[in-house]
Amino acid sequence: MEVKIVKIENPQGYNLILGQAHFIKTVEDLYETLITSSPHLKFGLAFCESSGPCLVRYAGNDEELTELAKSNAWNISAGHTFIIFLKEGYPINVLNAVKMVPEVCHIYCATANPLEVVIVETEQGRGVMGVVDGFKSEGIEGEKEIADRKRLLRQIGYKL
Repeated sequence: MEVKIVKIENPQGYNLILGQAHFIKTVEDLYETLITSSPHLKFGLAFCESSGPCLVRYAGNDEELTELAKSNAWNISAGHTFIIFLKEGYPINVLNAVKMVPEVCHIYCATANPLEVVIVETEQGRGVMGVVDGFKSEGIEGEKEIADRKRLLRQIGYKL
């Protein structure tokens, strides 16, 4: 068994969702879920098939995001994982709908932070052990940081 770290390539800092599903139909069902979530959402997704031809399957409505999803899925190459890149929308807008797709088993993360995927490789194949999402905590928020957090949420329209 060998442990590997796969750094997710995301030069534009797009939001992404990384998860695990269980069936080739995942690509089409995730596509339908995302395309019907918002007329403005742009996305690309890819899914690592883990039986049969073991291909990276993909779909999307944005070429750049679809290419990003394909290349990152290929780098991960762990059975039944999927990755979705988003713009003109946030994971919070689609995460519950993605979780409700019948094939989806698990969500590892939803983030725009730098991301590393911890992979284990055996003679059989690869699996995701976990993720490193962003950076180590540097302290505990104080009154100023609490006020900043509340101001940001209102500024971006998530609180009144």
